Amino acid sequence: MLEKNIYNPCKSVKSVVKTTLLMATTYLLFSCGRDANTQTEILTCTDFTVQNFSPIANWQTDSALQKTIFLDYDNATGGFVVPSVKQLKGGVFSFQFEVKNNASKPQNLYYKIYYQNESYKFPEYDSVSNAENALAEENFYGSWENTSTTFKKIAVEGDNGFHKIEDAFRIIGNPRNEDRYIQKGINNRWQRNPRVGNYSFLLVIASENDLKNIPAIIQKIDQKDKDHFANPYFFFCYGEGKKMKSTIATVSSTQLKVVAQPNLGAGIYVDDARFNGDIDKSHFCATCGQDSNLYYNAPIQQFINYVDMSTKMDNIPVIADVLKDNYSKMDYNWNRSFYTKDELIPTILQTSKHPCATVFSDPKEKKIIIKNPKTEFGEWKKESVGIITRHGLTYGKYRVKVKLTELLNKNNVWNGLTNAIWLITQGGGEWNFRRSCNKDGYMASYWGGPNDKRIPAVDYSEIDFEILKTPPYCPDYVFPPVYKNAGDNNKNNSSWNIPLPEEITNTDGNVTVACTNWDMACHEPKSFGIGCNPVNYKNQTFEAHRWDQNYRALTEKKEESDDELFASDFFYFEIDWRPTEIIWRIGASPDKMRVVGYMNDKVTSIPNNQMLLIITQEYHNTKWWPGAPYSQDNLPFPLNDIPGEIYDLTIE
Repeated sequence: MLEKNIYNPCKSVKSVVKTTLLMATTYLLFSCGRDANTQTEILTCTDFTVQNFSPIANWQTDSALQKTIFLDYDNATGGFVVPSVKQLKGGVFSFQFEVKNNASKPQNLYYKIYYQNESYKFPEYDSVSNAENALAEENFYGSWENTSTTFKKIAVEGDNGFHKIEDAFRIIGNPRNEDRYIQKGINNRWQRNPRVGNYSFLLVIASENDLKNIPAIIQKIDQKDKDHFANPYFFFCYGEGKKMKSTIATVSSTQLKVVAQPNLGAGIYVDDARFNGDIDKSHFCATCGQDSNLYYNAPIQQFINYVDMSTKMDNIPVIADVLKDNYSKMDYNWNRSFYTKDELIPTILQTSKHPCATVFSDPKEKKIIIKNPKTEFGEWKKESVGIITRHGLTYGKYRVKVKLTELLNKNNVWNGLTNAIWLITQGGGEWNFRRSCNKDGYMASYWGGPNDKRIPAVDYSEIDFEILKTPPYCPDYVFPPVYKNAGDNNKNNSSWNIPLPEEITNTDGNVTVACTNWDMACHEPKSFGIGCNPVNYKNQTFEAHRWDQNYRALTEKKEESDDELFASDFFYFEIDWRPTEIIWRIGASPDKMRVVGYMNDKVTSIPNNQMLLIITQEYHNTKWWPGAPYSQDNLPFPLNDIPGEIYDLTIE
């Protein structure tokens, strides 16, 4: 085959194959002993030739072009490492390539490998400005763990032969060694964990002369120019590096898919801070507590909902199993009408005071069980229950397989619980700040009122599935439903047994799936709006609702069958959190998911900080949900434990 001096920057094997079939200007050879679909490219420039770039040569799963690895949660409190020492000897990927000196005398060449997450990134090139995308610096990319190591030198003989170069790297948190994640001299790599999804690998080989023209901020990715990082993929694939005649930059067609799938049977850790330091250890066991094994290896901890002390309720003094006893609408109407104020029970919604009493990790079936505890007479309580992950991530497709409690009984009366699958900020202050809001700033705090001050950056973020019995807000003209006041004549049924409005009974067996992004009222999105506004996605229209300019969240609602979601053996819920959009999906299986909510960065500020996943069965104050047909304080205390089961969590 005819060889030609050709520079082919950042081309994958696939793109080179197409060029070769048409022009026959590049060597393409089939490698012996490898997948028959894998082809090897040869890239050449004036000074040297490169072939057989294999970025993860010692990891042989899947096909040659797609390899998968699961995050190792064991001993990951300091951050995920890909691969771990359990997965590969030395805890590193080996990579290799072959280089030939095209000159007759020895010369020094210089090489460096970069990696970048391709699934959750901003494009490196901005076609509007014809320059680097300003947000590409947020992409998760890295190189050598020691960022002071730049290009490594290799002395290549002028013997017209290929020389094999082997080296190693690993994917770690805080790969640029940024100061914001370093406190008191400790590099907290867990504060910027590796992302899930597909990773590409960029190999760059340069001559000694070209090396001098590669900027320091590209050679040392921890350095900045005017307070900004420079993405090396842009430099070599689109920028000045593309013009260098004695530099070869190539992105391997082999990608690595990183998936998170914590073992739900590996235990639940109890964090003192979530219980205000007052720990009752009477329910601790081998799979739930605070021993060192759970501290280092348990991927889950018990979650304690925030209790708003202002949400005090006067609850009816009734204990009943709404679901099993087929509590009727007439029961509800009677009980809300004929208890005197002195008979009502003053209470607030509660959380567990006894860690491990209501959450259980099953190591045999690798699942988690949560239970809202029953109420004993005189010990009145409606207690929320849930779990939260311990390792934060930025972006990902979070898919859970669960059997949470049914919410409606056969008479379609609500049991008062909200099933929630949600992401929440990992907190931490400055290290976990969201991208600055450049128009008016964010509302400063989650709980602050409409007069809360605005600040440039906050660490609060939240993305929710909340499923309960409440009507949609939108469109405006159907909200709120009109409910008639009940009378107090117990001898006249029509006085107190008031039927629900038709717009409620028309969908009596449905619950509402509320999809919410807490954007902290950042006004920067160009289509930021209040009231009900349509958001279009793939031939669907979702009505997004915001109460006012300072309201911190945008919500979309869709009514779904309670039986479909919670009466079957299990159901899937998915939050697909991407840099510029969020997609909420539900379905009976991962391959049969349907979209129930969609938002993008045109209507809301998409969080870019690190978050944790929560799954709860929680009691809400229905004042949070105007128009709800049942009031929490008029629903009974639970007669029996109310279980929910979590079978799988996959983030990819």
